[in-house]
Amino acid sequence: MARHAAGRSGTRARAAQAAARRPVREDRPAAAGGAALPPVTDDVPPPPDDDPPASDDYVDLAASARRQRRSVGRLRALVGHSIRLTWAADRRAFVVTTVLQLFGAAVIAAQVLIVKAVLDAILVVGDGGGVGPVVFPVVLLATITALVAVASAIQTNQQRLLSELVLRSTWQQLLDVAGAVGLRAFESPEFYDRLQRVQTNALSRPYQLTQGLVGLAGGLAGCVGLSIAIISFEPALLPILLLAGVPLFFSTRRESRLEFDFAVAQTPRLRLRQYLGLVQTGRDEAKEVRAYGLTGALRARFDAVYSAYTEDLRAHLRRRTRLAVAGNLASAVFLAATLLALVWLVGQGRVTLAEAGAAIVAIRLLATQVGTLFKGAQQIFESGLFLDDLDRFVAMRPAAEQAESGAPAPASFGALHADGLSFTYPGSTAPALDDVSIRLNAGEIVALVGENGSGKTTLAKLLATLYEPDGGTIRWDGVDVATYSRPGLRRSVAVVFQDFVRYHLSARENVGLGDADRMDEIDAIAAAARRAGVADVIQGLPQGWDTALSRMFKGGRDLSLGQWQRVALARAFFRDAPFVILDEPSASLDPRAEHALFQSLRDLLGGRTVLFISHRFSTVRTADRIYVLSDGRVTEHGSHDELMARDGHYAELFRLQAAAYLSPETSR
Repeated sequence: MARHAAGRSGTRARAAQAAARRPVREDRPAAAGGAALPPVTDDVPPPPDDDPPASDDYVDLAASARRQRRSVGRLRALVGHSIRLTWAADRRAFVVTTVLQLFGAAVIAAQVLIVKAVLDAILVVGDGGGVGPVVFPVVLLATITALVAVASAIQTNQQRLLSELVLRSTWQQLLDVAGAVGLRAFESPEFYDRLQRVQTNALSRPYQLTQGLVGLAGGLAGCVGLSIAIISFEPALLPILLLAGVPLFFSTRRESRLEFDFAVAQTPRLRLRQYLGLVQTGRDEAKEVRAYGLTGALRARFDAVYSAYTEDLRAHLRRRTRLAVAGNLASAVFLAATLLALVWLVGQGRVTLAEAGAAIVAIRLLATQVGTLFKGAQQIFESGLFLDDLDRFVAMRPAAEQAESGAPAPASFGALHADGLSFTYPGSTAPALDDVSIRLNAGEIVALVGENGSGKTTLAKLLATLYEPDGGTIRWDGVDVATYSRPGLRRSVAVVFQDFVRYHLSARENVGLGDADRMDEIDAIAAAARRAGVADVIQGLPQGWDTALSRMFKGGRDLSLGQWQRVALARAFFRDAPFVILDEPSASLDPRAEHALFQSLRDLLGGRTVLFISHRFSTVRTADRIYVLSDGRVTEHGSHDELMARDGHYAELFRLQAAAYLSPETSR
């Protein structure tokens, strides 16, 4: 690793020295959306040194050779991985597709030779002979043509099936990683950029790479067969014809690199475009978009982002078109030279008319096979570039699983102590938590209060082991939870977040997902719903527990926000965990329902340890202990009476809220 770092440092140093010798143009226009682009350096070569270090060129050449070897090795590994993935998806479909591809390539040479036989027979007929000699080669040519057509149809259908099966396998890999990585990754724009590229470009690439390999093999087989046929007519034609593939090789390789670089550069913009489209078409956003009259503004923003993308796309496609045109024109020159050579050979009597006709067919087919050959090579190279993103993404899983591994976690704790916790979100400079310490004893109800942004939800996520603290420890019965398996710890925790998920699934699944292993225990699901006060609502739905809780699906129904919050509570109750975290659990409930919830909280949770966050002090005062947070720190803690007697920040907030309900005289 140190050697690699040193190599990168040396490269950066040389780049910096070269950049320092180039004049900088500062007048580049701002990017779409107002963000200024970085200054661009003019491509003016640096003045020659009097005595340049001769070793630099050798170092660069050696480094380039190493990079080339690594690229070849990486591509070989990706090809092997893709073949194994495709083979595992459906062996039969893979074998059928490969065999039919090679069959189609193999019979091409036979078709050319049969065409020559047909032309020879036609010339005999033209000289006054009978039609008998024509019948057999014509029937044979028609039979082979029909077989190729049938094989092509079967191959197309098998390719479609195989494509979907491989796509399913790669989706499974992506979802495995997304479910394994820590929550901190979802705070990182870089993670989302890579995830977007994987979803948009890389998921189908394993199959495309395998198909590129099959196409390459088929194109190579076709080229070999046609080359043999052309050699049988006149060997001198082949070298000129094969030169037509050289410019295609370089142009297709460069096109693949351009396509990958363009996709990487455009990822953030495409994510923004996708989001702006979802905001304008989403059901949850529809009411606010209309209430605020945002359709025009959001549409203008969408159009601006799309226009910026299409402008860059035009420039990108112009570059690709120039490469493709240059490659094909150069290739066409060699094809024309081959045909002119063929005409000269006919004039010299070295090639018969029938051979010339068959050779023209062979040349045209060979050009097609060369195109197939280099298209396969392009697919391999381009897919390999995109698969590198997928491979790096999938490689996150072992590290994520290692971070989540540990000793078996206890089913519960007698006491939880968090000491000196600190945490800063990725990309932020200010800590969300700074030296926070709290304790929870088994069976206690503990409340967190504080103004918005004080760190309450962040602390709850750390205690739920969803984040790793930057500093400090969380201990269950004196043992650092970092030594335990994270999935095992989370099995003992039930969480209701303020921004709880409304799953567009059945009512049974919405509650049952609290413990997916017990999804079929409908009686326990119904009991959890009764404790949350939502069972009657669900029973009244058209299909009861099987009703989809979304109007996106036929027969589905939506719930009010308060009813949804009760469903989220039922999900936590169904989990039957000893440690329950409730983040604003009554924010969407009416006052009567909120009062009933907190009055019966101890009974509902049956002696479980509860940490809840609330801005409503009428509910907080029933807690055994209250922690007051401000700017990521604990400023006070104690019971309601103790904190009121202390007359600190808690008492101030309590009186401010009480003043809204009391007369001025009473609130003094």
